[in-house]
Amino acid sequence: MKDQLFRDVSTITRSADELQIEYTTSEIILRIWREHLRPRIGLLLLASLAMILTAATTGAIPFLIQKTADDVFVAKNQTMVYWITAAIVVVTIIKAIAEYVADVTVAYLGHRFIADLRIEMFARLARADLSFIQTVHSGRLLSSFLNDANLLRGTASRSIVTLGENYLKVIILIGTMFYMDPRFAVLILLFMPFAWFMLSSQRRKMRKSTTKSLQETGDLSALITQTLRGMRIVRAYRQEDREEARAKSAINRALEFTMRGTRARALSSPSIELLTGFGFALAIFFAGTKGVRGDLTLGHFMGFMTAALLIYGPLKSAATLQTQLQEGVAAASRVFGVVDLEVRLIEAPDAKPLKLDHGEIEFRNVCFAYEPENSVLKGVSLTVPSGRTVALVGPSGSGKSTLVNLTLRFFDPERGKVLIDGQNIKEVTIDSLREAIGLVTQDPVLFDDTIAANIAYGSKPVDEAQVIAAAKAAAAHDFITGLPKGYDTRVGEAGGLLSGGERQRIAIARAIYKDAPVLLLDEPTSSLDSEAEAKVQTALEGLMRGRTVLMIAHRLSTVKKADLICVLDQGRIVEIGRHDELVAKGGLYTRLHRTQFGIAGGFAAASPEEAGAEAVVVAGK
Repeated sequence: MKDQLFRDVSTITRSADELQIEYTTSEIILRIWREHLRPRIGLLLLASLAMILTAATTGAIPFLIQKTADDVFVAKNQTMVYWITAAIVVVTIIKAIAEYVADVTVAYLGHRFIADLRIEMFARLARADLSFIQTVHSGRLLSSFLNDANLLRGTASRSIVTLGENYLKVIILIGTMFYMDPRFAVLILLFMPFAWFMLSSQRRKMRKSTTKSLQETGDLSALITQTLRGMRIVRAYRQEDREEARAKSAINRALEFTMRGTRARALSSPSIELLTGFGFALAIFFAGTKGVRGDLTLGHFMGFMTAALLIYGPLKSAATLQTQLQEGVAAASRVFGVVDLEVRLIEAPDAKPLKLDHGEIEFRNVCFAYEPENSVLKGVSLTVPSGRTVALVGPSGSGKSTLVNLTLRFFDPERGKVLIDGQNIKEVTIDSLREAIGLVTQDPVLFDDTIAANIAYGSKPVDEAQVIAAAKAAAAHDFITGLPKGYDTRVGEAGGLLSGGERQRIAIARAIYKDAPVLLLDEPTSSLDSEAEAKVQTALEGLMRGRTVLMIAHRLSTVKKADLICVLDQGRIVEIGRHDELVAKGGLYTRLHRTQFGIAGGFAAASPEEAGAEAVVVAGK
């Protein structure tokens, strides 16, 4: 397999299985409060005031019921009819306004929280180690970004804030009940400790099942993403049924854990209802006995039972929200696992902008390993002189792409230094370093935007004339102007609406547009036909002239004009020189040349066109 610029590695800051970090419920709530709710304390106080008013007006209802029964129906007091009617209207209006304010404010806090969290997640992913991005499936990250974060929104709004409202109502109504009749209040609440004990056991099950459900949903997202991207291969190999079976299995696993959580959550309301019902039965029995003896007025009984009935709703809601809180905690463990990703590539506090003089690149005794016991580079020392082209050649895994990665400071060497114009790139700002470097990869990366935006990617404002000039230099202008919308044509996801050669020419035009003094090229003409390759090769030669170029070469026909060819094998430089010198030397480069061009004996020179044709024949065997 050929070297890849962004190679997959197994040693990462945190693997897919470790994406989740375990947090306690209190840690999650405190973090949400500290980072997201406290900065909006004004809105939180407004919501709290509205919830207090809602709870207070709810607590007033039992007293109004008691007054209605005793003073209106028993005492026949007409004046109290007016007062109680007016009081009910006022209480209802206050309660309605307070509930509206609380609901809207809480909803905004929840949605604002999720928006801020997604911004944090994206910012962290944009700066995370490339090894992490390459190892964790994009589908799992997308699931965490969308599904997990959205589930966590309920923790910030409904579960945390609304729990406060329900508990306020419960406290006020319990106080009302004890004020009216402490003995009946004890009977009503007698079974509540048992209900909360049952809920505690269900909360643990809920969190565990939700964690597994989110993991399975992430795996399903990864499977769907992978299948859609590889649909041509799936159909070419007639694997539709196999992929359908895999999707069905993943969906059923997610369903199984979702239903476990649903069953655990569904037990919360019946538990409260059952045990509270026992308390009601006892209270009615003793209240009825007192009523028969004439020791209890109808108004007193109705007021007390109204309070008892009103407390049932908040208790039931609080029980349900407690289980939802566990869903949020499980989701938070995954979301904060992304937010808390360790960024190992850190810019020095005193970093200064890169000062370019000539653009000379130097690797000084560089050692690097993606995995602790598998060194990729072993003491590599190499200088790319200013304005010269150095080609990197060697078998797959020899370290060619790693040198490019280190030049862009995607990673830092374990030992040794990478210098540009004598400046250690670890001591300069990352922005200034990457601003000075143009990159064209073997597999072109385009974004779902217009052709013009892709060519001018990373540059503002966009110079239309410069975009067209870059496209012409990359032999892309003719096919672009032939499209219905020309430079305003959208290229689709990953440039899927263009051919491979067209995507490559857009990528080359992007590098030409950037006009950076240092160029990193990874076989940029590999996807082009002969006619387009000849045009682009001429354009590249013009672009490379006077610039420092580090070029990864898989097809040796492209390196003949390089000022220097560096042959790598197992992380070491084994040969270095010009093409003719290395061919005549009889070493690794000679063997690579013989294998690629199919030359059995002497090493007769071949033109780039002939070499390319021969390489195609060999590859087609």
